[in-house]
Amino acid sequence: MRGLCVGTVVESLSDKYKPGDTVVGMFGWQGYLVLNEDDTHLTKVPDIPGVPPVAWLGPFGSAGLTAYFGLLKIGNPQPGQTVLVSGAAGAVGSIVGQIAKIKGCRVVGTAGTEEKCQKLIEKFGFDAAINYKTAKNLSDEIREACPNGVDVFFDLVGGHILDTALRRINDGARVVLCGALSQYGQYGNMHGPKNYLNLISKKASMTGFVVSQFASEFEAGVKDLTAWYTEGKLNYEIHILNGGLEEAAGALSLLFDRQNQGKLVVKVSHDPIYETVNVTAKL
Repeated sequence: MRGLCVGTVVESLSDKYKPGDTVVGMFGWQGYLVLNEDDTHLTKVPDIPGVPPVAWLGPFGSAGLTAYFGLLKIGNPQPGQTVLVSGAAGAVGSIVGQIAKIKGCRVVGTAGTEEKCQKLIEKFGFDAAINYKTAKNLSDEIREACPNGVDVFFDLVGGHILDTALRRINDGARVVLCGALSQYGQYGNMHGPKNYLNLISKKASMTGFVVSQFASEFEAGVKDLTAWYTEGKLNYEIHILNGGLEEAAGALSLLFDRQNQGKLVVKVSHDPIYETVNVTAKL
């Protein structure tokens, strides 16, 4: 099965890659892989002190780049504006919020437990967090947390949260559609937004994207993310399941039940450098 993977070169006939090099790319869910040195899916990972190789699947990989390009290219946050993030405690949402803070915005996130809401504020630096599961009136709580309205809504959940957030957008707001976790598997019973007419009256936009459309700019994105790392401006979490491919099905269930803590990955290799069950690091 195809997937983003990080691994170690064990044998090489190439001058570009030496045994022991860490590489990342769209490989397969397998123990070993043979590639040509010119394969466009293969990237050598730089050695950054204090950063484990698996971080290139999270803050420096797909999650970080999705947050980076979705927020900056489509959301276009400006200093002093308010950014609302749904699914904010996840791998993408937590980085979105931190980048928005770097850009000088007020940042509010939604999450499904008090523990996650607390983490958004204390660990990831959000200004406010809303527990959508216990909120008596989600619209009122968004209004309270975003007294100046919402300029950018970065949506990873869809459904009721998206519909409610549309009620609170400002003139010229940008709604960034990155995911719809609440709607996956609903098929013919999906919950679409009823408040979409607000996009017209507020002269706002709602745009979907996939991170691969910015592939030509990945190098610049990684450069910024790693620079923020060296400046100590970002935190991240990675949740590793150590059981090999047998854990794959359980990992999907954990993801859609929203029980993971940060970027969820499955460790296929038995290499000791990937042994940590949960990696929490400060970028």
